[in-house]
Amino acid sequence: MGMDRPTIVVAIKNDTDDLKELSDFFNGVEEEEIPVSVKKFEFNSATERAYQAALSSHLSVGIGFDDKSVIVHYKNLHEDEPLFVADKSNKVNLRILGANAARLVKGVLFKKLN
Repeated sequence: MGMDRPTIVVAIKNDTDDLKELSDFFNGVEEEEIPVSVKKFEFNSATERAYQAALSSHLSVGIGFDDKSVIVHYKNLHEDEPLFVADKSNKVNLRILGANAARLVKGVLFKKLN
């Protein structure tokens, strides 16, 4: 597999970030069959990281997260106005959020967040 494969980019702040708690999100993306990659960004806010991830993604979709939220950003939106923000503790919504990030790439209707 080449490294040039277009992916949704998930921004981490450092290598110790725990991605296990995002497993429901990743499952939602996987259901829609869109590839994901993880990349490090040195920004403090999850929204900034999501936006930078979107800018770096060939699919124009970036994900950021912090202790409380998961953020889906799109490259054509204003940096301060992400597309979706969901509570990290809501597993059902995280899965839907993942699906919606992938659906943004595919250009199909979003699922409703609970």
